[in-house]
Amino acid sequence: MTKDRLGELSAAGVAIWLDDLSRTRLSSGGLDQLRREKHLVGVTSNPTIFAKALSDADEYDWQLKDLAIRGVDVEEAVRMLTTYDVRWACDVMRPAYDATAGVDGRVSIEVDPRLAHETEKTVAEAGALWWLIDRPNLFIKIPATEAGLPAITATLAQGISVNVTLIFGLDRYSQVMDAFLAGLEQAKANGHDLSKIGSVASFFVSRVDTEVDKRLEKIGSAEAKALRGKAAIANAKLAYERYGTVFSSDRWQALADAGAHPQRPLWASTSTKNPDYRDVIYVEELIAPGTVNTMPEPVIHAYADHGETHGDTITGSYDEARKVFTDLESVGVDMADVIATLEREGVEKFEASWLQLLDGVRKSLAAAGKGTGHPGNAAKGNAQAAQQAGGNA
Repeated sequence: MTKDRLGELSAAGVAIWLDDLSRTRLSSGGLDQLRREKHLVGVTSNPTIFAKALSDADEYDWQLKDLAIRGVDVEEAVRMLTTYDVRWACDVMRPAYDATAGVDGRVSIEVDPRLAHETEKTVAEAGALWWLIDRPNLFIKIPATEAGLPAITATLAQGISVNVTLIFGLDRYSQVMDAFLAGLEQAKANGHDLSKIGSVASFFVSRVDTEVDKRLEKIGSAEAKALRGKAAIANAKLAYERYGTVFSSDRWQALADAGAHPQRPLWASTSTKNPDYRDVIYVEELIAPGTVNTMPEPVIHAYADHGETHGDTITGSYDEARKVFTDLESVGVDMADVIATLEREGVEKFEASWLQLLDGVRKSLAAAGKGTGHPGNAAKGNAQAAQQAGGNA
């Protein structure tokens, strides 16, 4: 019999999520197939993913034509297009949500990344996306910037589930967990059912190695080059250590007693950027109970083909991870600067993708307004919309 490698990974306590979303994936049934056949229990999206999805497919033509006829501006059009897909994906993933009592089956949508440094606007945007999509298994993605931290707390306090994104460093991760606890404490005080509120903390992985390896290559010594490919996994392992400390505290226990679910660490950016590294290294080396690993589809299939699950590969390796950090410092890598650089570039990259998305939709709206939409697509879209309207609320 064929070995069910993804099943083994899931049994080890890792929730398998897909780092991708498109209307083609939805309309073809591909997302539902991954849920049924590959142990998929969650989906993440971001501005880069949506920019690619809208540029690659004509599945959006009918909706773009309708939006153009109505004279909707480009920013509202982007909101309508992306929330349509996420709402549909929420309905596809609803069986996983129901089967896990609301822990999994989640689909994430990100607030406008241009708001990353504006707390009040982020909170307002999170609320607008929450009521617009109107699905209980939705996650609103908020970046872990300094302005994002109070926005995370305020959003959770309203009973809205949050995926905290763009976490690179340990100290910022500790601040994120504190913002989560504060948000749940306020939500409880506001009368919300804590068992209905979910959260994950998206800790980025491969981008850390990309930045650190670049610096190690520049240093050029044998000691430096020997440390390539080690920083990201060490960083994530030490994050899990902090997770264990926070979620065994008395402060957390009081919330757990009120029905709260822990904010799980989610390993993001898990495709290897260096072809010399094993293609599933950021999955195999980060297996531990209560974690999420969000992967592009090629990584999911790679793990299904040759991934190896050997129990918990994180717990008990903290001293080894700390030594990696000590060694990096000794050869001249400033990890504080690495983390600051990654956070700044992460926000900038998502802003650039958002602008690319806006530009693409602006051009598509203009073309649709000239009557260049594909004939029959409007009827197809209306049928899809009717199908969704009867979905899970």
